[in-house]
Amino acid sequence: MTYLTVYTDGEAPETLLATAESGEIAAALKGIDVRLRHWRVAEDLPAGASQEEILKAYREEVDQVVAEEGYTFVDVAQLRPDDSADWPERAAGARRKFLAEHTHDDDEVRFFVDGSGIFYLHTEGRVHAVLCEAGDLLSVPKNTTHWFDMGTSPDFTAIRFFHDDDGWVGDFTGNPIAERIPDFDTITASRPRG
Repeated sequence: MTYLTVYTDGEAPETLLATAESGEIAAALKGIDVRLRHWRVAEDLPAGASQEEILKAYREEVDQVVAEEGYTFVDVAQLRPDDSADWPERAAGARRKFLAEHTHDDDEVRFFVDGSGIFYLHTEGRVHAVLCEAGDLLSVPKNTTHWFDMGTSPDFTAIRFFHDDDGWVGDFTGNPIAERIPDFDTITASRPRG
């Protein structure tokens, strides 16, 4: 279930909105030119499905987005907990890479196949924290200041869309705002279950 929390961006952020109501979420995101759509969730994917299997399961939806938006490169990002000795280090490193506020010269479009993550969109003096879960397709316009948090125990699979074969390239702002806004673990622990 998608969940949105909106904060002020000051030194002591205040919560302006916290909702799982789809109409409120759509209205709030439309106000900052962000699109949230929902796709069916492929129930027949095996655990540990490969990139090829995932893209095949969502071929019709992926092809439609590519045709509508002109994307030239589509891939799958996956991060799953495992029992390897280096898992904690890999998880922390992956999380750190995206936690700093940045922009892109391309749209950031992600479809969550499974798991979850929060996109923090910093615009107009506010931070919109969008918790995306399986079935959510989030489209963030290029040059939108944002960051992403996958939590201290990342567990997600997402299809990514790009206009450029270089894939993910971030332009970091140096703003430490992500340190002041509640993180993935805090938001997911405090949101109402329903």
